[in-house]
Amino acid sequence: MSDHDHDICGEGPVLLVLPGGAGHPMGLGPLTQRLAECFTVVTYDPLGLAHGRLGRPVPDQRVEAWSDGAREVLDAVLPDGESAYVLGTSSGAVAALDLLARHPRRLRHVVAHEPPCVTVLPDGARQRAAFREVYDTYRAAGPAAAAARLTAVLEERAPDALPEGRPLSPTEEPTSPLALFLAHVLVPFTSYVPDLPTPPSPTPRLTLAAGETSRGRLLHRTAEFLARRAGSGFAELPGGHLGALEHPVAFADRLTEIFEAPAPL
Repeated sequence: MSDHDHDICGEGPVLLVLPGGAGHPMGLGPLTQRLAECFTVVTYDPLGLAHGRLGRPVPDQRVEAWSDGAREVLDAVLPDGESAYVLGTSSGAVAALDLLARHPRRLRHVVAHEPPCVTVLPDGARQRAAFREVYDTYRAAGPAAAAARLTAVLEERAPDALPEGRPLSPTEEPTSPLALFLAHVLVPFTSYVPDLPTPPSPTPRLTLAAGETSRGRLLHRTAEFLARRAGSGFAELPGGHLGALEHPVAFADRLTEIFEAPAPL
């Protein structure tokens, strides 16, 4: 891990942000700027895509590698004796759950927003196979077709006619964060089975979260299922799966409320 794999803004208690997709923090500026009014926001970029490495080859990713890197970032930025808040969204939420399971010592409260840990569901084998079909579509027809199929999977509906496309070349793929996500993050992260803490509510605190407009969709019910299994809190945040990008101020304000709420008795 390089010193350039994370960005810091704001003042206050440390809040580690683990982005979704391939970990590229593009588009999160409005969210982190709002959060920086209350927190020292540390945005982790696990592949360094926003820090000079976009365009370089990327291997298949491991959840544990992302959470180990996040722990190294926390070790570098956390003052002695302090603990951190954590927000992970989508694939970053999967890494946040692994961080909680394997490196909980300096964590205060983890919010995992729509982690795609679908293997835990009663129909998990079918859902895991659906994500594999998204990957196969990417390899056969490129990112636009795969993104359309992915949207259908998340909405739990049959896909519409997929846009025409072609596979990306080995030189094209590393230049696209979406392609890197589809090629090297999607399958291993949706296959991950979290080692959830057992009830009663864990220490550090854990809140599973989903978007308000995700109700009735795959990752909303996944978050609810995980919350019940862990005996943790569950909360809704503004927007849908991309609420952090589409409603950054409202998302940040609701997240701050969750972090500041007293622990249940």
